[in-house]
Amino acid sequence: MADPTEDVIDDKPMPLLEHLIELRKRLLWSAVAFLIAFAVCYHFSQEIYSFLARPLADILQERSGADRRLIYTALYEAFFTYIKVAFFGAAFISFPITAVQVWLFVAPGLYRSEKKAMAPFLIATPILFTMGAALAYYFIFPVAWRFFLSFESADGAGGLPIELQAKVSEYLGLVMKLIFAFGVAFELPVALTLLARVGIITSAQLKKFRRYAYVGMFVIAAILTPPDVITQTGLAVPLIILYEISIIAAKMVEPKRDDADA
Repeated sequence: MADPTEDVIDDKPMPLLEHLIELRKRLLWSAVAFLIAFAVCYHFSQEIYSFLARPLADILQERSGADRRLIYTALYEAFFTYIKVAFFGAAFISFPITAVQVWLFVAPGLYRSEKKAMAPFLIATPILFTMGAALAYYFIFPVAWRFFLSFESADGAGGLPIELQAKVSEYLGLVMKLIFAFGVAFELPVALTLLARVGIITSAQLKKFRRYAYVGMFVIAAILTPPDVITQTGLAVPLIILYEISIIAAKMVEPKRDDADA
């Protein structure tokens, strides 16, 4: 058993002003990292947008065999679309640096055992978010775009063809919404395991409310995704799997009965 005297806080008392100065320092580092990432992402905004549009472009090329295009109907629409692309990319790239700055601000006030307990969550958070974003990009997008494009018709109503003329801003908004939704949803094991680690919930409670959680997953998927069964199921099923993984992880990290009593 570890010596309780070794579980100490590696910090010294600081007045409120010094804490505020330290907080300002961490916020400045985070802001600088974001601005640098934003400048880089704006420089490559066209390439980033091309990457985000690639799933749709491949399917359009596969269906029609001819070059198709995205359109914009306002003079400023393309410019602000690239701004949004740069903002989205900068937030994604600078997040690890921001998380490190938050950790450097909070860590001195934690016990050594708390630091060891928090470290796996800090590592798992960006990994799971990236996994969720990758699932949306490489699996959900191709399937969903094929479904939506299946409603195109060369002989539409009254003999007029029905053809997609997607706007750049609307497409980017949909893509960012789905990537963000899948990335955040994949943080479910982190959130539930952390709650179990501090004793707020238990694995037994997660098992007890499993059936309600399943229903909740589909409700969340219906709110976060477009109103089609493909993307909703594509988010709800991974959430259910992650919930089951969370039960196992919670069982591993939750305080034992003797420790809780102590």
